[in-house]
Amino acid sequence: MPTFAVPSEHVLWYLVVGALLVMIAAGGSLMKRLPVSTAMICVVLGFAFGPMGAGLIRLDPIADSGFLELLTEAAVIVSLFTAGLKLRLPLRDRFWLVPFRLAVLSMVLTVGLIACAAQWLLDLPWGAAILLGGVLAPTDPVLASDVQVQSPWSPDRLRFSLTAEAGLNDGTAFPFVLLGLGLLGARELGADGLRWVSLDLLWAVSAGLAIGALLGTAVGRLVLHLRRVHREGLGPDEFLALGLIALSYGTAIAVEAYGFLAVFAAGLALRRIEVAEAGSRTAPQIAPVLTSESKEDLATHEEKAPEYMAQAVLSFNEQLDRIGEVTVVLLVGGMLAMYPLPSGALWLIALVLLIIRPLSVLVGLVGSGTDRVERGLMAWFGIRGIGSVYYMSYAIEHGLAPELAEPLVAVTMMTVAVSVVVHGGSVTPLITRYAGRKDVAAEV
Repeated sequence: MPTFAVPSEHVLWYLVVGALLVMIAAGGSLMKRLPVSTAMICVVLGFAFGPMGAGLIRLDPIADSGFLELLTEAAVIVSLFTAGLKLRLPLRDRFWLVPFRLAVLSMVLTVGLIACAAQWLLDLPWGAAILLGGVLAPTDPVLASDVQVQSPWSPDRLRFSLTAEAGLNDGTAFPFVLLGLGLLGARELGADGLRWVSLDLLWAVSAGLAIGALLGTAVGRLVLHLRRVHREGLGPDEFLALGLIALSYGTAIAVEAYGFLAVFAAGLALRRIEVAEAGSRTAPQIAPVLTSESKEDLATHEEKAPEYMAQAVLSFNEQLDRIGEVTVVLLVGGMLAMYPLPSGALWLIALVLLIIRPLSVLVGLVGSGTDRVERGLMAWFGIRGIGSVYYMSYAIEHGLAPELAEPLVAVTMMTVAVSVVVHGGSVTPLITRYAGRKDVAAEV
């Protein structure tokens, strides 16, 4: 009778990851009907595989911060590019006023309130408190996919605003992360903060947006010209997506601009090409499943080529998005018990999610024209996630002292985990009720 050896650790990983991915694929439609999200399952499994459980995840968020920074950086830039591709409305549309308010007014207020609460509850120096405010303030473009725009052709104000906010607020949060590091002596702020204002705030934001917009437009126009005029440039659209992301992000970082804003702007620019050529058309021309026309015919078609390019790139990026979500959230669950929570941390987390985010949104949207239900849902769905993990890893890699890193890491990881659970559990019932309300309004 054959005997079987106990599987080695790397074999167990194959089994675990394989079972998890099959479960997500097979149970995706079921999870959309239940108050359960993929991220919730991943964070629970990650905790079970971490030091308090099976011990399969032994990633230290401080010792391994360099690896964690690269991993989360990749996940966030793919998600931001995807978010940009979903936003089809022109910048002059009134829908953009709400996310701009959220990404600027509400963001600054959120950072300030978190910093004050952290200084009071955790007894942190002001530099560390502001740093934590910048880390925890932005909403997450990866984990917020369930409340984002589902179809670029039929956005409602709630989904559009949450999607655009997640794309913009990484650029408005990063200056405060750098300000916190500067106040801790890990970065030069200049006389009276002049370097921070001129370089980290004004230049980095404006240059990031400009670089992304220019590269997205130039690359998109070039590829369309080659396809429609010469029937060339028909390489894999996946490479086009990854290439444009890398070009935008790398160029922005090279000139000390914000790469996150650059990739978001590049996604917007690529979609704007399709919008500019579509004219007044508001419905897609190409079918999700290609039947009568081959991919090459669509890619080189005079009218349909822009839409085909945008949709092909979006489809690929959405798949990358999900892979990044599963990977990083699984690791976040495995790192939860790595460092003890400081005294007062649970009160701070509750304040961030239940008081500070809602208050900041309500103040930022005064006079915006949104109704009570929209404001309430925007206030609640301030999902914290992979972006926060990236900012914390970035801070550790750029000079955050170990004695401050441990409590800040513990608070960041627990905030992300709690947000995944409470927001993930509420998204299905709340969005279902909201969708029903919108349907009734449309019928009336």
